[in-house]
Amino acid sequence: MKHKILILSAILLAQSLIFAGCAKKEVWKTIGAADANSAPAAPSPRREFPKSEIKSGGFQNNIPANFEMPADAVGRKILKEYGALFVARGGAAPPNAVVFKTGSEVADYQSGVESASETVGGVKIELQAAAMEALKAAAAEARRSGAAITPRGTDAARRSYSTTVELWESRVNPGLAYWSGKGRISAADASRIKSLAPSAQVAEIFRLEEEGMFFARDLSKSIMYSVAPPGASQHLSMLALDVSEYENPKVREILARNGWFQTVVSDLPHFTFLGASEADLPRLGLKKVSSGGRVFWVPDI
Repeated sequence: MKHKILILSAILLAQSLIFAGCAKKEVWKTIGAADANSAPAAPSPRREFPKSEIKSGGFQNNIPANFEMPADAVGRKILKEYGALFVARGGAAPPNAVVFKTGSEVADYQSGVESASETVGGVKIELQAAAMEALKAAAAEARRSGAAITPRGTDAARRSYSTTVELWESRVNPGLAYWSGKGRISAADASRIKSLAPSAQVAEIFRLEEEGMFFARDLSKSIMYSVAPPGASQHLSMLALDVSEYENPKVREILARNGWFQTVVSDLPHFTFLGASEADLPRLGLKKVSSGGRVFWVPDI
């Protein structure tokens, strides 16, 4: 009888251990599944930018040491509109002049900075290496949040000098024909302006716009709402990108976290790599301008 009791007790003990083991395994599996399904995505790390590169004294003290400050009205106007890139940090190499005067100047500059080519959103683009690294990080962050960051065409990033001339002429030539047809300028004056070198044309077009003759695509506002003057485009520096999803506030926030900001109030799809945190932009000499629910950073000059 004692032997039967001992055998029965051993059987019951073994069964309890087996069931306990199975139950433990099932509980572990259930907890693991619940954690995988319900755990929130880890927040994207905030990019850290070196603060030691930022000098006191605002915009004037943070432009390149060999920067050629423009002395003419046209140059100062362009600096005020497009000048944010000249204080770019984070590995960026800004040019040292507001306007490239020739194609060879652009080619020499572009060949002298570290650049990278990538296919982003199905579009092959070229940027300065630091700008590209930050863009790829922003695009990856956007994907994790269910958004996308894609270039707005094949000319969304790097451009050549000849491309900026072609874009300029695509606004200037129809505008000259229109205002000449309206009798606002003579045919001879329109022909004279059209024959000028691109760099000389800019001052003439700005003068006509001061008289109310505008050269944007719809002829209702300044040409600078459509294109930059030849040699003045931020795209020549390979520190600018036109983004398809510029209307998405989430995309704008992600780009800003990665050093990309809107800096041209008249060009909504346009973003500039500044390579700094938003908190440091005022120290670089930039001021915040709000327009249409968006934030732009422009030179405080």
